[in-house]
Amino acid sequence: MTAKKVYFISDAHLGSRAVSDSRAQERRLVRFLNSIRHEAAALYMLGDMFDFWFEYRTVVPKGCTRFLGKLAELCDSGVEVHYFTGNHDLWMDGYLERECGLTLHRADTTADILGRRFYLSHGDGLNPGDRKFALLRRIFHNRLCQRLFALIHPRWGVDFGLAWAAHSRRKRKNGQEPPYRGEQDESLVRFAKRHAAAHPDIDVYVFGHRHIALDLMLSPAARMLILGDWITQYTYAVFDGQTLVLDSFDETAV
Repeated sequence: MTAKKVYFISDAHLGSRAVSDSRAQERRLVRFLNSIRHEAAALYMLGDMFDFWFEYRTVVPKGCTRFLGKLAELCDSGVEVHYFTGNHDLWMDGYLERECGLTLHRADTTADILGRRFYLSHGDGLNPGDRKFALLRRIFHNRLCQRLFALIHPRWGVDFGLAWAAHSRRKRKNGQEPPYRGEQDESLVRFAKRHAAAHPDIDVYVFGHRHIALDLMLSPAARMLILGDWITQYTYAVFDGQTLVLDSFDETAV
């Protein structure tokens, strides 16, 4: 029997108006999930799987039904599915837990996975130097602000959220994230190095958010991954208890 594996993905931004063919993007992600269903012990999604997600009391954003159905199928088959909220999908309030059966994480988490100690985070709150983003993040996480936004009819609230997210992406050059800046200028690398120095028990750091695929040794004992995205790179990490690999989904090999 094949040993079970643990998979890590992030940043699909499903439903984004800045993606030319969002249905094809979703189908590709579902094909990936379908390809791992028999050998996955667990799936960790490290945030921003949706470009915008806000749960009203009785309403959630429409679309992404194939993805949601596949998550429910994985959970029903015994795969542990973990969802970490990011900065685009933090407004969750129980729907995915109830309907799909997954486990929701609202904060950075350490976990023992197949004998190794992992630090798992979307990564959006780990750059204190970005004051504008830090202010927006405090507003987005504020419960009063969330309640006030919930008073807006979903017709306008969801439309506003999707439009904001698309505008933010289109402002970037060619819609892409800046390339890797080097160890000294990448906030996630700097955070991981500081944290690893104070927490020698952590073997692996895994982040999303940055939309670059990075596999870096922080020290002889600690390693970090940034998972890339599922918009143009279709990258993921897989760990079998011995080997941790950052790879890209090749549909021709399925």
